[in-house]
Amino acid sequence: MSEEAPRAVEPRKGSLMIPILFGVVLALAAANVITFVWLDGLKQDMAAMRQSLTNEVAKVRDTSTLSTSSSQQHMNDLREELQQARQQAAAAAGLVRKDALKHADQLARQLQEEQAKQQAQVNSQLSEVKDAATTANSKISDVSTDVGNVKTEVAATKSELDKTISELKSVRGDLGVQSGLIATNGKELAALKALGDRNYYEFKLAKSKQFQKVGSVQIQLSKTDPKKNKYTLQVIADDKRVEKKDKNTNEPVQFYMAGARQPYEIVVNEVGKNQVTGYLSAPKVLQARN
Repeated sequence: MSEEAPRAVEPRKGSLMIPILFGVVLALAAANVITFVWLDGLKQDMAAMRQSLTNEVAKVRDTSTLSTSSSQQHMNDLREELQQARQQAAAAAGLVRKDALKHADQLARQLQEEQAKQQAQVNSQLSEVKDAATTANSKISDVSTDVGNVKTEVAATKSELDKTISELKSVRGDLGVQSGLIATNGKELAALKALGDRNYYEFKLAKSKQFQKVGSVQIQLSKTDPKKNKYTLQVIADDKRVEKKDKNTNEPVQFYMAGARQPYEIVVNEVGKNQVTGYLSAPKVLQARN
């Protein structure tokens, strides 16, 4: 029973295969037609696309060619402008360099002239300084010589002054008072002044009715006797009038004044006709007498 069942089925399966195969063939045929139509359309689209792409490429080429030409022209223009700019820059640099060199030369000349002036001025000043130094040295030498001479003269004068002072004498005056040192001439009077112990006032009196002020007193010459070297004079001191009559040359004529312990002294060294020459000796320190 197991073998009979398959046999009954096989005739039915074979009857179905033919229609199926026919349907498959028809389907394949339809598919081929559709594929052909689709491929044909695709070919047409590809051709259209090729044509469009060709047109676009041509346009791009034209545009690129035009752009390249324009760019090339622009580059050429730029090259020309750059060349001109370089030439102008070179020319300008040449002018600037020329002006700069000219200005530098001018400054160099001015500097040389200024240096020459300064050098000349310095040389002149050095010459003046040298001359001044020479003159100063000469003057210093002269001054040194003068100082040496003055020292020698001072030493000689001092020696002579000391000798003169040693020769001065002190005598008794007409009031019986021992006087200081008495000068009998101008040289001895200078020695007395150098000592500085008293004040000395020189005078030269002419015979007159008028009094002449000598120091702090008034003196009038009344009479002279040149042969005997005698004279007479009037003295006003502290509003007191005193006559000193027939006095000798180099004789201290003494009188006192208020506030003085030591007497004032008039010494006449020379007696001439109607005139006398001498000096008044006054104490420096005034002290009241006891």
